[in-house]
Amino acid sequence: MKAMVVYESFYGNTRLVAESIRNGLSQHMETHMVNIITMPPDFSERPELLVVGSATRGFRPCPATIEWLKSLSPFDLEGTMVAAFDTRIALPSIKNGILRWLVKTGGFAAADIQRGLVKGGGAVVTPSTGFEVSDREGPLLKGELERAYNWGSTIGAKALDRVVMH
Repeated sequence: MKAMVVYESFYGNTRLVAESIRNGLSQHMETHMVNIITMPPDFSERPELLVVGSATRGFRPCPATIEWLKSLSPFDLEGTMVAAFDTRIALPSIKNGILRWLVKTGGFAAADIQRGLVKGGGAVVTPSTGFEVSDREGPLLKGELERAYNWGSTIGAKALDRVVMH
């Protein structure tokens, strides 16, 4: 079984999370990682498990991730297990109450990514999640890379269970 972690990162935090997820997945299956900006457009080497992540920018995924998700047809990911993640500012670190409410209400990138993957025919293997940074440019909060590794390992185990059960 093969997995691919696709990410888009502005300040390097999302790339670090993607690497940790890849390392966790690698405990269960062959796993590759690619920046969405350099990903080949044909996507002919589709893995059985696709994990996509982006930094949250303006309550949404980064631009290249949005464009890639929009380009998916309803059958592009048929038969592919999918999972989505994002990096996001930790709500407690936002001192302005109005801004904190806006961020909480506006949402985060992972939900949009998951919706796009499902629209493309993907089957969600686990709910989307976010990994927190202390400020707009980071760094990641303590323990987030370990949590990303564990999340990746859990996804790998769930994906293998689904394959064995079918």
